[in-house]
Amino acid sequence: MADDGDWDRRSLLRGAAVLAGAAATAPLSGGAATARAGGGDADALFKAGKFEQAGRAYEEILKKNPTNLHAARQRGHVGLLANQFPDAEKYLKMAIQLAPDDKDTNQFLGDCYIRQDKLSLSVPHWQAAGEETYAQWFAAVRGEPYQIHGDTARLPWQQMDPMPLVEASVNGGPPKRFTFYTGAPWLSLSATVAKEAGLSPVTKQKIEFLDGTIWQYFGVLESFNLGGIELRNIPVGWSEWESGGDVDTDHDGMIGMWVFYHLLTTFDYAGRQLILRRSTPEAADKARAAAKRAGGERLPMWLAREHALHSRGSIAGVADSGARVVGVLFGGHSEVAAVVNGEAANQLRIRIDHDRPVETFAHSHPAVTYPCYPKEIRLGDAVAKEVYCYTNPSSPLAPNGFDVPAAFFHSFHKPNNITLDFTGMNLYVARGKAT
Repeated sequence: MADDGDWDRRSLLRGAAVLAGAAATAPLSGGAATARAGGGDADALFKAGKFEQAGRAYEEILKKNPTNLHAARQRGHVGLLANQFPDAEKYLKMAIQLAPDDKDTNQFLGDCYIRQDKLSLSVPHWQAAGEETYAQWFAAVRGEPYQIHGDTARLPWQQMDPMPLVEASVNGGPPKRFTFYTGAPWLSLSATVAKEAGLSPVTKQKIEFLDGTIWQYFGVLESFNLGGIELRNIPVGWSEWESGGDVDTDHDGMIGMWVFYHLLTTFDYAGRQLILRRSTPEAADKARAAAKRAGGERLPMWLAREHALHSRGSIAGVADSGARVVGVLFGGHSEVAAVVNGEAANQLRIRIDHDRPVETFAHSHPAVTYPCYPKEIRLGDAVAKEVYCYTNPSSPLAPNGFDVPAAFFHSFHKPNNITLDFTGMNLYVARGKAT
């Protein structure tokens, strides 16, 4: 489900423990001052998802006032969203010099380093942000993480619904059933599989989740084999109920965004397969050419708060949103095509069925959503009309400081194949099976 407004970093750790229902997002805190440049409102540009223009506006502010913490942090955030790591580091380090203990800046810089596999460099920033679990976990990873062996893997889906399942091997063991969900960050295992693999935790935490209490453990996995591709030296988590036993028995683990952003990944819904490739310029060119032959479109991508993927799409009721930043999620357990922000649903006058509330959980918190039926939702040339969605009246419109009127889920993608290129930060969506 869409964010309920109480999301924080510890909720992130809770939300990834089992299969969540929506993108994990975190509202910005602090830095309330509005950044203005020459009459143009940099924050308004950022909130509208006009990131390049916002970046230039923040730079203009910093030319006039190099001590503006908010502008420096936001300019670094703009770079991080697009995986422009030199820019992100430059401005986030500027912000750190201005305010060494600023939690948001330290979280952004910690994320910037883990995306580049510089885990040891991220540790002091997670500590400064008050995230000891992350700090202890990443400090325990020795050597190069996410070592990639092999070039291509094609993993047929064992099932499509209620969640996709593929087979993978842990530390050379027999095939296990893994689901995947890009709304979760790391690779997670069941407690049973972690025990079979001989894993030992380097840190742990006790948390409340849904209607019970679980222990969540974090360690380092030697090998994860996905058909023709093997990943080595991977941060991994696993969970069990306080009373003992696996938290989720429908699968043996979940593959999250951190695995996928190390690869050139195609979620081939129409072909019911997951295609993983070593991310090279040649592989990206082939993916681009294949999408073009299929009539597909190249869309921009942005990654927020470690794993929350966004692109550009639209949603319409009586009114049309036009091209906006939208959340995009793959895998997971959801019968709806999209989750629509409550404020956006009202603004666009989307039909909402208030007589049929759906009591559910959003990131381990109880939430009430309502069925809604947009006239159209669109991601590039991929379109769904009058399709079943949810709306959450309590979800924030701008969870990461920019407006996100809707997030597109598992069911929306079924007629298509979608490739994520995290080097060029492009998303390719095409009708039909991948070639």
